[in-house]
Amino acid sequence: MIYFDIFLAFFIPGILGYGGGPASIPLIENEVVDRYGWLTVNEFSEVLALGNTLPGPIATKMAGYIGYLEGGVLGAAVGVFATVAPSLILMITLLGLLMKYKESPRVKRMTTYIRPVIAVLLGVMTYDFLFSSYEGVGIWQTLFIGGVSFVLLEKLKVHPAYVIAGSLVYGAFILA
Repeated sequence: MIYFDIFLAFFIPGILGYGGGPASIPLIENEVVDRYGWLTVNEFSEVLALGNTLPGPIATKMAGYIGYLEGGVLGAAVGVFATVAPSLILMITLLGLLMKYKESPRVKRMTTYIRPVIAVLLGVMTYDFLFSSYEGVGIWQTLFIGGVSFVLLEKLKVHPAYVIAGSLVYGAFILA
């Protein structure tokens, strides 16, 4: 029964929490603190703070941790699955519809219109990263890391994971 409770505690906020982690945090708090009483408000705030310090989506980290506290490793797996299940179900459904109507002129037009929007969003994100890097470590370090990364990725065809790992090592030892 605990696994079903864990599933519901994270599945419901996943459905209702439109907007990602920040929108679902109050819903998760309501389920975990008020409905099931697994954590106190103070404990929940500590889990939230811990989740904010780690990379990745906050709701899944919280679901994994709280699920582990309540149901062990299986509870963690159930919590994480329950958090991603609404998005997974929606994506599979939408992908099924998209594949069904992929030859439709409207769908082709829609995908044609989406590509420039994605390009602009990626450009804005790149500008934000560049600006925050410039403010954080300075122009010369930013240009050095960007230039070396460009050469490694585009000219030498090094796998991106190695470039990211090298940048992390460089930042840890040189920029720290």
